[in-house]
Amino acid sequence: MLRTLIVDDEPLAIERMQVLCAEIPQLRVVGTASDGDSALRLSEKLNPDLLLLDMTMPGKDGLQVAREAGSLDSPPAVIFVTAHENFAVEAFDLEAIDYVLKPVAGDRLERAIERALARRDRNGEDSAEDSQWLTEFWVPHRSELLRIDASEVYRIDAERDYVRLHVGETSYLLLQTIAGLEEKLDPDKFIRIHRSTILRKDFIAGLRHEGLGVWCAELADGEELRIGRTYLKKVKAMAGR
Repeated sequence: MLRTLIVDDEPLAIERMQVLCAEIPQLRVVGTASDGDSALRLSEKLNPDLLLLDMTMPGKDGLQVAREAGSLDSPPAVIFVTAHENFAVEAFDLEAIDYVLKPVAGDRLERAIERALARRDRNGEDSAEDSQWLTEFWVPHRSELLRIDASEVYRIDAERDYVRLHVGETSYLLLQTIAGLEEKLDPDKFIRIHRSTILRKDFIAGLRHEGLGVWCAELADGEELRIGRTYLKKVKAMAGR
């Protein structure tokens, strides 16, 4: 069971969430709060396992609540439940479990709860292995935000203030600069080869010298990408050159 605190400034939203939670046997609602300060006070007193947390509220918003709740002796997991999709980058920076868009469908909430339970199980088994690097992305897709494991992304391209994540035959746009994203990715797994491109290292099949100091990366799908001069030394070092 996940002892759950619902936090939302709209009474009807709290009521609807209580109904949805009652249909999920792994949840037990231990309280509700209508603003950030109340949520933090109740978190200290009730010690919930999970916050179903609205993003925009009077006083402290959802991001502030999540940050402060994370410093409690037993910090709760957080699932953001919001009508606004533009806070997703900040949310996964705070290691939230999920980011569910309103209006919330029952099956979508159930998937988020499954992730919360899986995270709890993983933390119980190997919490010492938690990574400092980004392990997942939330990307807008149709009417929801999809969670994508970082290990599934083989190429990242810059598109102005966005990056395009390539996953299999599909790609997704994410509001994030490539420089900011590079700092969050594990350098043992990803490498920047150009001011506009980051690659997963195991997707690079080889390096080819074209003369006059120009090098290209040969990719596993047969494509070739030119390596920027700024990044050439690091790429060659990856190959032991």
